[in-house]
Amino acid sequence: MLVSPAQVAQYHEQGYCILENVIPAQQLEDLRNECGRFIDMMHAEMDEKGTDVLGISHRNRRYFVSRRYLESPLVTQFLFGDTMAEVTRALLGDTVYLFHEQYVVKAPEIGMKFSWHQDSGYVKAGGGPIHAPYLSCWCALDDVTLENGTVFVLPYDRAPTREIVDHEIEAGSNDKVGYFGDDPGEPAIVPAGSIVAFSSVTFHRSGPNTSDQMRRVYLAQYSAEHILRPDTGQPWGMDVPFLQDGVRMAG
Repeated sequence: MLVSPAQVAQYHEQGYCILENVIPAQQLEDLRNECGRFIDMMHAEMDEKGTDVLGISHRNRRYFVSRRYLESPLVTQFLFGDTMAEVTRALLGDTVYLFHEQYVVKAPEIGMKFSWHQDSGYVKAGGGPIHAPYLSCWCALDDVTLENGTVFVLPYDRAPTREIVDHEIEAGSNDKVGYFGDDPGEPAIVPAGSIVAFSSVTFHRSGPNTSDQMRRVYLAQYSAEHILRPDTGQPWGMDVPFLQDGVRMAG
């Protein structure tokens, strides 16, 4: 059992739970290798466009590599494999869709912080629909510490709300910020191969990477329902069926 009843309860009551050492060693290595390949591809795109910034990715500082799983059978095997089937079934139920996926990488020594936000806040800021909270699985590809910029979560009982709030754009970073309080949150100090699972309405942030090594994370997000654009009725995210009646449809 990868997710205990106590962890399921914590997820629903506090907005998060931590699953240590649940990613198989070979898949962990595969995700790391693909991360390096995708960053090389992003550098090539930056070179072609003559820039060091693409969206909220900054060369040699931090990288967000999104929606590329179809280019990688190895990433696809992880997204729709046994581990994620068990985790999502435990936390979301028997109907699950892949909503979004991306690598989040902080470069050594100068890797940037990422401000307090809700993942659903980014959907709302983009004109997205009202939606039930979805699941974010923050998969640590390296041991994560305070030094290298781990994630901090704000438990529900310390957060100002569980509703999706309006976020403000932070000058310089282009981050969207949704919490301005003084609570530092709870840091996830976990070994590589662990998953920090949190709701899309859970406020979270991460510090800068002051270590001398990359801090690599793979973020896989899943929903229990279709999340559709209000104007067209088309999917907001990927909307790939994963589990139907508890049975895998992909993978």
